[in-house]
Amino acid sequence: MSGDITQQDVDAVVNAANEHLAGGGGVDGAIHRAAGWDRLQAACREIGRCATGDAVATAGFGLKAKWIIHAVGPRYHDGRHGEPELLASAYRRSLEVAAQLGARSIAFPAISTGVYGYPRDAAARIAVVTIRAAEADVDLVRLVAFDEATLRLYEELLGAG
Repeated sequence: MSGDITQQDVDAVVNAANEHLAGGGGVDGAIHRAAGWDRLQAACREIGRCATGDAVATAGFGLKAKWIIHAVGPRYHDGRHGEPELLASAYRRSLEVAAQLGARSIAFPAISTGVYGYPRDAAARIAVVTIRAAEADVDLVRLVAFDEATLRLYEELLGAG
């Protein structure tokens, strides 16, 4: 679906975070602003860091979502430095964390496709394949596209386009 990840009515939203869990630009900055920058930063400071390919959770604070799952995707170099595996891991770990929290629904942005430079088409394929293969106990998984190009990719890959 197309939309604003911060407005999703789900149990958990995924933040495309950096390893330091410090609010940045793009999705990360939007989620921090909507959730409440100071409270979210305090919660992230308590956690400290999150490795690339991993995910951790905080409260949702000012969001509709009860939780924010901070997933760290890889910076894209050339696709030959473990980027596909790390991106798949970020999606998989997000689903695992959601299930551990008891979240029944989750919304994902297009992890790593902004300033981290991951090509949209490759990232969309990894997202869809990984989510479909995941065994996490979550009822609803929503891929939220910020732009029309990403939305079309998701629709094609999901057979809705």
